[in-house]
Amino acid sequence: MKPSIEEIEFHGIPALRLQGPRGARAVVSKLGAQVLSWITPDGRERLFLSDKAVFDGSVAIRGGIPVCWPQFSGLGDLPKHGFVRTRTWQLGAQRCGDDYALATLALSDDEATRGLWPHAFHLELTVMLEADRLDLELSVTNTGGAEFSFTGALHTYLRVVQVEDVTLEGLYGHDYRDAANGDAVIRDSGTHIAVEAEMDRVYRRVKRPQLLQAGNLSLATQSQGFPDVVVWNPWVDKCAALADMPADGWRHMLCVEAAAEQPVVVAAGDEWYGRQTLVAV
Repeated sequence: MKPSIEEIEFHGIPALRLQGPRGARAVVSKLGAQVLSWITPDGRERLFLSDKAVFDGSVAIRGGIPVCWPQFSGLGDLPKHGFVRTRTWQLGAQRCGDDYALATLALSDDEATRGLWPHAFHLELTVMLEADRLDLELSVTNTGGAEFSFTGALHTYLRVVQVEDVTLEGLYGHDYRDAANGDAVIRDSGTHIAVEAEMDRVYRRVKRPQLLQAGNLSLATQSQGFPDVVVWNPWVDKCAALADMPADGWRHMLCVEAAAEQPVVVAAGDEWYGRQTLVAV
């Protein structure tokens, strides 16, 4: 089957299905420009999507790869993780080749966004699916007459069989802000990360790729433009407090996010690009 793109409904909302080479496929919601599914040629789902996720736009969809913008987490006066996760984006470019399918979704400011954040902007999220690889690129254009700054993330939920069996390599020697430990700044001195309790870390100025390993499951992630990497798992108690997560949801996910925790300044008329690449190894 040749790579293709079709418009579908997914849990009752408009979405795109990207069909890639060798049976790879992905689903991207127009709500939030959120990748909700990525299946590699081995038939394995690589993204975690909560089976209690809400799809009516009243809250962000729990799982997949949400676009957090123009605010990361609660670091500001906006709603947590900004406002674009619950906005409907418009389909822009789409094309396919022998070895890829690519779609771009776009969002611009309007009266509602300017009521929350008084800046003119144009966002594009481009999703490219290849056989064993998923690329996401977020472009931010300042279409107004004055500079603005933002923080943000591609909040990637990776699906794992059992998070206690997972190791994450590639963050040795980096400082991280530990939000689960009073925001203490700590230098990672281990060869890998193992998840044994709640984890909420922002690793700073990361240039190396990360490798997630669990038995025969290996997945590499790398960011460009985004300087930071967030590693998050809510563990038992925090997961139980999330209405849109099953009680055991923590066990089957680990977020490894491309992030910009410190403000990124975009001058009037300028553009910024950030990318995250996921590769099944």
